Amino acid sequence: MTGVGVGMVKSRPDLTEVAFIMNYDRSTDCEAVVNPNGSVMMVSYLLLSVYIFTFILGVPANIFIFRTFCIKLRHEPIPIDVLLFILSISDLIFLTILPLKMKEAADDMEWNMPYVLCPVSNIIFFSGIYTITLLLTAVAVERYVAMTFPFKHTAWHRHRYVVIPSVFFWLVSIANISIIYIVPIMHSDNVTSTVTPEVPRKPMKCHDYRYEQHTIVKAVHLELFLVLFLIPLLICCFCYINFLRITFQLRNVPRKRRLRAVGLVVVTFLLFAICFAPYNISHVVGYVHGREEGWRDVVLISTTLTACLDLMIFYFSPTMRRAVSCCWHGLVEKLPIQHCPRAQAAPPPHNSCKNTYQDTY
Repeated sequence: MTGVGVGMVKSRPDLTEVAFIMNYDRSTDCEAVVNPNGSVMMVSYLLLSVYIFTFILGVPANIFIFRTFCIKLRHEPIPIDVLLFILSISDLIFLTILPLKMKEAADDMEWNMPYVLCPVSNIIFFSGIYTITLLLTAVAVERYVAMTFPFKHTAWHRHRYVVIPSVFFWLVSIANISIIYIVPIMHSDNVTSTVTPEVPRKPMKCHDYRYEQHTIVKAVHLELFLVLFLIPLLICCFCYINFLRITFQLRNVPRKRRLRAVGLVVVTFLLFAICFAPYNISHVVGYVHGREEGWRDVVLISTTLTACLDLMIFYFSPTMRRAVSCCWHGLVEKLPIQHCPRAQAAPPPHNSCKNTYQDTY
């Protein structure tokens, strides 16, 4: 009995080992089963391809949009142009962090850069996504107010009515995302009184959580789904349904403007369905299952495309349509294709690229 007792005492695991096993089982074991090495590499390659595609397409396009609205806002700023200008800035901020995400994807989702860049890159990346969601919601509200209350909308043509909510959107997104990505680098031990960054063992992932930290992270994920996705989606549904209803009830609205209104609504809901919904649904599934889902990296593929797909939103702006038209006519004039009938199409009116249209969607 004594020998058996001694053997049992010797085989009893240390408390630190128990905590490590619980952390491994709850957070990484499922991911290791769902995503074996080959699958992880495939997801990494897909993410890397999407990051590169989004960066190459999104940076020049958003710089062009940024410059266009800079010129427009100097002459006649209106709320919708200010919103789209801020949306282009949000896209550019989102795109600036993609090189770090490319490096992470190239290293098979292992973080081999300075650890301080991990929370910084994730905070900018994911807060940019939620800020774009809120700005698209603000565009929906602005279109609804412009169509339903045209006289009040004209009286509200001031920058602060758009700039202040946009700054508030950024602050709310950063505050919520910061909780998720600052938690992993904080010591949860009661022994030490100082708060210092935690240096995980290599190879490490950028968002590894301890077992006791998962309760906080899951609660914040659920809050992100409810506050920064579901509520904006419901607001967009209300605003755009009434926007279309009023647009089709008015007899003096041209057919082209009605089609543009339908296109704006369709593109907005496609963005919510393709770019925002999969990632936010993973929050709910992770909250129900009590763990971080291993397929969350996969849905980032569609989420990253936000900076490319929301370019269609800009095209429904009269300012951007005219800017694209002017650039196209300028390009055609410089190309040696004057013999082509399409190249001899009527150019835009004189000084049309400098003037502004007072038009709506």
